Amino acid sequence: MMLQLGDPAPDFEAETTAGPIRFHAWLGDAWGVLFSHPRDFTPVCATELGAVARLKGEFTVRNVRVIGLSLDSLAAHEAWARDIAETQGTALNFPLIADPERAVATLYGMIHPNADDTATVRAVFVIDPGKRIQLILSYPETTGRNFHEILRAVDALQLTACHRVGTPANWRHGEDVIILPALSDEEAAVRFPAGWRAPRPYLRITPQPRDRH
Repeated sequence: MMLQLGDPAPDFEAETTAGPIRFHAWLGDAWGVLFSHPRDFTPVCATELGAVARLKGEFTVRNVRVIGLSLDSLAAHEAWARDIAETQGTALNFPLIADPERAVATLYGMIHPNADDTATVRAVFVIDPGKRIQLILSYPETTGRNFHEILRAVDALQLTACHRVGTPANWRHGEDVIILPALSDEEAAVRFPAGWRAPRPYLRITPQPRDRH
């Protein structure tokens, strides 16, 4: 059965480039981003891992732990990490799961047989501190991911987890947000003392609340 939004994120034990982990314990009380790669020594994947390594500080300040996965062995990962450091100018600074038996890939539905039955798609799972899945993305093997967009989505998820708001199209942290329709004007006046503008009764736009966590 494919995982869906709101489902518990399956726990697992795995070998990684940072040592063995039990996933839930490794996450602790942080948010998590688990993302898969079709194979080691593939060009698009190498650029993605370098991109995430460069953004590691941005994930850390958001209380997000990032972890990658590929179906190859730990020895292959370690050799690939050396390639990444040389070609991308950034050393791998987060764990990469070795999953040669496809245990984790199968658990998370990362193998889509109609796309490729021997490798994972470029899957992304964002997991909240309660260990529930809050976002799922799937990219084909040839299309690199935009990790700035994943950071933007994490900002929105963390904000909306704490406040009864939604984020409009192309929203970025610090911009105005939308008060949820389920909140009455009376309740909204208490929760959003800065007020709002309402071009339509169902569309109430207010400044972003200051705290997002």
